[in-house]
Amino acid sequence: MTSRTTQTVVRFSAPFRLPDFDMLQPAGDYRVDHDEEAVEGASWLAWRRVGAFFHLPAIGMRGPTQQMVPINPADLDAALEKDNQT
Repeated sequence: MTSRTTQTVVRFSAPFRLPDFDMLQPAGDYRVDHDEEAVEGASWLAWRRVGAFFHLPAIGMRGPTQQMVPINPADLDAALEKDNQT
């Protein structure tokens, strides 16, 4: 099965927390990796998301460690929507 990882950057304008995060995260730009696999048998090229990982700390911030935390993409979408409303 063919798979790929794409990376995007999301921006939070206010501190936020995602489920399963221990601490409130500061506003900033964050890298997100999306793991996808090709949908086989389709007559066109299609991809299905099978995982997503959030990079900590934010781009340009220093921290004692770099982490990739698995996240639910729906939780990320909800947090970004909430951030856009404030």
